[in-house]
This record gives sequence, structure tokens and C-alpha cells, in this order.
Amino acid sequence: MGISLVTFVVFLSLVQACLGGRRLTALVQQPPLVLSYHRGALLRGTLPINVVWYGQFSGSQRSIVGDFIASLGQHNQEKSPSTSSWWKITEEYLAKAGKPGAATVLLGKQVLDEKYSLGKSLKRTQIGDLAAKAAAPNSITLVLTSKDVAVEGFCMSSCGLHDSAPLAKGLKEKFAYIWVGNSETQCPGQCAWPFHQPLYGPQTPPLVAPNGDVGIDGMIINIASLLAGTVTNPFGNGYYQGPAAAPMEAASACPGMYGKNAYPGYAGELLLDSSTGASYNANGINGRKYLLPALWNPKTSSCSTLV
Repeated sequence: MGISLVTFVVFLSLVQACLGGRRLTALVQQPPLVLSYHRGALLRGTLPINVVWYGQFSGSQRSIVGDFIASLGQHNQEKSPSTSSWWKITEEYLAKAGKPGAATVLLGKQVLDEKYSLGKSLKRTQIGDLAAKAAAPNSITLVLTSKDVAVEGFCMSSCGLHDSAPLAKGLKEKFAYIWVGNSETQCPGQCAWPFHQPLYGPQTPPLVAPNGDVGIDGMIINIASLLAGTVTNPFGNGYYQGPAAAPMEAASACPGMYGKNAYPGYAGELLLDSSTGASYNANGINGRKYLLPALWNPKTSSCSTLV
């Protein structure tokens, strides 16, 4: 279950058709998108996010990601629109499933693997091995690979993924994990848009990254997308539409949407930092600003953005 590049490419390639066919689409009402609940487990309660840093990340880069994760659970402690209010949308899934409650995310333990213990070219199966280093009950493991690490399928089929594995050999209990790669040098046009010109579609100027790091700010978008997918579809039988092997989930159901009036190739109407010129739609702790993807909201059966 990952962030599909096929979806992204098709999304951008539809720009001309959308712009040229607005009168037609206005006459033909599309059925509302509905992510169905498949009666499986959803993640709720207090959810530590344990991070495995694989490769070389600066202290500043780790701080940007750490502040983002911490911001998700800091209700009423940020300026509006806030990162935590974006995350609250995931709790609508719990309510819709008859399991009302909170999914409170917090930053858990961090594991540094700066010496590339498995090398600089990883198979998908090795991501699970790395995730196991920080696995714990009732938590999510986040594996982040640095810009010089090649991962099977990275840039070719996905920008990241989420999956699950047994907590230990022979146990039925599973833990959920996420992998996201830093695409700064490998494929920024695919996995760091809109902070880099897209590989396909109209070549509009890229937006200025809110934290001044195209690779990390792009990772934040993918981490956010996959966290939402993990909580609402952790084991492949939660909320999704389409085939279980390639599901459309909370964020992937709303590709390329970050603000109002978004359309293929245009991220939407966003907030602008007057001092840096950076585009963002969410405030975090410590004065951080982030660009977060739209989420499909089960309460309204529509894609919700913060701005």
C-alpha cells in the first residue's frame, strides 16, 4: 500500500482535458467518491511513532520531521490552520466505523542507522527488517531513507509505502510500518512536487518549500499521506476503495490537492509566508509550517483541505 506514481502521472496528464472540458464536466455529475469500510482493525488510542533514520540526515532535517510528528497531537497549541486539525479528520473514520475516539500521535523512540547496515541499495523486504528495529505494540514504525539510498521501486512505482508485519516470529499480533525515501536527488519531480517542477504535465514554477528543504518538505507530504492511510487502513481491511493490493486510501483518494480550487497540476490556493515566499497550509509547533495533502473526509464524502 503505497503512494502510486501511476496515480500522480495520470493526474497531471489530465490537465489539458480538464481545462478544456469544464463545460462538459459541469453537465455530467460524477458520483461521489466513497471509501468503504471493510470491517477490519483501525488504529486508535495513543500511537507512538518510532522513527528509524537510515543513512545520513542532518540534525535540522530530523528536527523538521520530529516537529511535524509532534505537531499532530498538539491540539490547540498551534496557530490556525493547524497540523493537529488536519489530523483530526482521521478520527472521523473511527466515528463512521462506530468506534469513536482519538488517534493521538506522538513522537516515540528514534533509531539512527547512519552506517548503512544493509547497504545503500535496499529490497522492499529489507524495509520490514529495518522497521523491526523499532517495532512495539500499539505503535507505528516510520523508516526514512536518506537521499543516497536506493530502494526497490523508489521513483519507478512509489514514493513510499505502508505495510504490517508480525511483532515477532510466530506471533499473530502485527505492527504497522511506513517507509518514505528522500527524493531530493533521485526523483524530485515525482516525489517532491509541488516543490519541484513535475516530471510530467505542465511545467509550472515550483513552490518554495516551507522549511527550505525540498527533499524533506516533500517527505513530509508523503509521511502525512501514509500516516493517514496507516491509521485508517493498517492491515489491508480498513477503509479503502478499489483492489486491496492497490487501494485508494484517505490521502491517495485526493491526489495533488492542497488548497481550495485545486486542479491537476495546480496545488490550490495556499498560504504564503511573507518573509520567505514559501507556500504552506498548516502551522505546527516551534513556528513550523507544512504543506499537507487533502484527506477524504467520511463525514462529508469529499476531499477536505485546511485552506
